[in-house]
Amino acid sequence: MGKVVKPLYREEKAVEVLEEEIDVNDLVVFNDDVNTFQHVINTLIRVCRHTPEQAEQCTMLIHFKGKCAVKSGLFEELKPMKDGICEAGIDAKIL
Repeated sequence: MGKVVKPLYREEKAVEVLEEEIDVNDLVVFNDDVNTFQHVINTLIRVCRHTPEQAEQCTMLIHFKGKCAVKSGLFEELKPMKDGICEAGIDAKIL
């Protein structure tokens, strides 16, 4: 009886994966000289459902970096949040 020799590698077939393209956007809040830290923090908690820690960190980034992406998602999800932030007198855009 002959000896069975197993290959050292396994040949893999190329599998084509179709991915649905999802357009993810960022909700970006910009710094200004008008709004207080507490107002921005409270707005992010209320509108974006941030934890107090998240809201504070984002507010610090907004202050020191000039802007911060506070949420990512589909345009339809971000639009009401952007509107709520802007209604609070804070500059925000969906990018």
